[in-house]
Amino acid sequence: MSQNKVFVTRELPAAALDRLAQHCELDVWGEFLPPDYAILLKKAQSLSGLLCLLTDRVDARLLAAAPQLKVLSNMAVGYDNIDVAEASARGIPVGNTPGVLTETSADFAFALLMAAARRIPEAQRYIKQGKWQTWHPTVLSGRDIYGACLGILGFGRIGQAVARRASGFGMRILTHSRGGSEERILAAGAEPCGLDELLRQSDFVSLHLPLTESTRHFIGARELSLMKPSAILINTARGGVIDQAALYEALRERAILAAALDVTDPEPIPLDNPLLRLDNCLVVPHIASASVATREKMAQMAVDNCIAGLRGERLPTCVNPEVYASR
Repeated sequence: MSQNKVFVTRELPAAALDRLAQHCELDVWGEFLPPDYAILLKKAQSLSGLLCLLTDRVDARLLAAAPQLKVLSNMAVGYDNIDVAEASARGIPVGNTPGVLTETSADFAFALLMAAARRIPEAQRYIKQGKWQTWHPTVLSGRDIYGACLGILGFGRIGQAVARRASGFGMRILTHSRGGSEERILAAGAEPCGLDELLRQSDFVSLHLPLTESTRHFIGARELSLMKPSAILINTARGGVIDQAALYEALRERAILAAALDVTDPEPIPLDNPLLRLDNCLVVPHIASASVATREKMAQMAVDNCIAGLRGERLPTCVNPEVYASR
């Protein structure tokens, strides 16, 4: 058995764990809730590899406690839970799982858009509350999707995949993306647009931005004030991209029509959060990538990164490739 010790912070699909176990001494956290930070700190002392999730904080203190660490593998596309700069300074490659969840996440973003537009959760509550007495021409009237204007903030893989789905609904697609070339935007059937103009024109605004210092509260009171009173906001990116206090006020005052959130800040959202009391706010528990096939593929990618790191090989999907330049 290899002397490499790897800690996996949650149960993963069995096939992925079985494969990883062939390359290391494997320790898998078997509880439903994530391990406490203190537990991570203690285990880090003897680890060669850590396969973690977004719920696990991997900061400078934890990295300092892990002198033998060879690889960090995050089973997610985003990696804002990891101090990547500190990992790079210590020569530790960090892996993620991009690409594999693109179509699944785009499906879900569009599902949220449709559910909010046609008031599906409200309609279900309407029946369960015993209010359905007859068909009525004005009850639970929603918003049309076909031919509407969709604004996409962030035009990476998932943003582009959402645009492909919107094109099938004959939607006009606007996008604001600091990293997207105009050629790529136009090829996807979208129109490049300034942020303020996108917010003013869009019937739906879908967020696909990474969470960074510059994107935290990217959508705040000013941005919400620019949106149409009939507009719907969808977030499948990160909860911190939206100022939730400002969103609550906008929804409560009907400054915008509705919001549909797969992500919140913090997660899980506290049950006393006022957003949960609003009929025009749909909140679900960070499940955009939650299909059986996608989660299995994510686990296999995370294992691929972990095994490569243990072997001293280049990670298949590495977020800090600069660590290899210094070797």
